[in-house]
Amino acid sequence: MTGQVRAKKSRIGLIGFGFIAQQVCRRIIEHPALGLELAFVHVRSPGKLIGVPPELILHDLGDFGRMAPDLVVEIAHPKYTQVYGEAILEHADYLPLSVTALADDALRERLIAQARSSGTVLAVPHGALMGVDSLLEWRDQWSEVSITFYKAPANIDFSESGMDGASITTETTVYEGPVRGIAPLFPRNVNTRVTCALATTGLDLCRARLVAVPGLQVAIAEVSARGRDGSVLHMRKEQPVSGVSGTEMFESQWASILRATGARQSYSFV
Repeated sequence: MTGQVRAKKSRIGLIGFGFIAQQVCRRIIEHPALGLELAFVHVRSPGKLIGVPPELILHDLGDFGRMAPDLVVEIAHPKYTQVYGEAILEHADYLPLSVTALADDALRERLIAQARSSGTVLAVPHGALMGVDSLLEWRDQWSEVSITFYKAPANIDFSESGMDGASITTETTVYEGPVRGIAPLFPRNVNTRVTCALATTGLDLCRARLVAVPGLQVAIAEVSARGRDGSVLHMRKEQPVSGVSGTEMFESQWASILRATGARQSYSFV
């Protein structure tokens, strides 16, 4: 890793300790020049926190304030944003990686209001959304935006949808419509779609399509946007998939954490 520039240390609290959170902890420990330090880790089952110093294990998330985090990163489930998001933003910046929580307009507006009142930041991770800078820069000029994912049924979490993924034997469009509609059906698969909608035309106008393709060995993402002036942006990405996510997921989330803390490489693209 190239050199980093950081004016002061940022204390990071983690909600969850799955694969991504474990990698975040490792990066923080192995790269002290980043100027980051672990404030706390919270999970429902503390017995899983192997290797985490006992003094950093936060049993009651409602008591997070005493750990003095600068940034709290949720890497567990949208419910944490629903229950604790406002309280966190009262004291610290907040980066919810389960972006589907922000598909709730009322909740999102409360979080933004709390951040404004407290002088904190609600940070939305770019996740696997390619071209997010281009989409944001032209945000008010897009007339049509769509985002499509192709995945094998085994790489789609059908548990909230009421569908039987195992019964899909041919290419099947399992959802097509506004991003708002897909968020509660496939919450673990559609964080990128929610980010795309929030960055462009909104949850009702941005279109989402999820296609199950038996035997597909990669995840394919396509984003298309058309501007009011006739300009067109089309992007396509193919990559190996692990679980419900592409293999780039950790690096993209790590990049969001660095941006949220202000940590930058000595050689940075801005």
